[in-house]
Amino acid sequence: MRVLLLSTLLLSVTACTWVPIEPVGKTVRVLPAGPAPSGCITKGEIVVTVKSKVGFYNRNPLRVQEELETLARNEAPSAGANAVQSAAPVADGSQRFNAFQCPPR
Repeated sequence: MRVLLLSTLLLSVTACTWVPIEPVGKTVRVLPAGPAPSGCITKGEIVVTVKSKVGFYNRNPLRVQEELETLARNEAPSAGANAVQSAAPVADGSQRFNAFQCPPR
């Protein structure tokens, strides 16, 4: 019974998104990986981290990636940026993003 309860609790926790998008983050674009976008001004680098493991359980990598992008979008306006682009792959729940100020679409 205890194992079933623990398993249920663990699965429900890992299915949740812990990082909500803030209103300022909704205005930030996520650019595809690749070369720096033309016409955009580099504003710096953003490093974000989330829990990639809960106890002995590895969280869903797609959910971790989604939360990292959300955190980067939430942080971008404080760097004067309106776009982010991954600068490195996810490593232990952490990821680096380049921040850019791009012209309106």
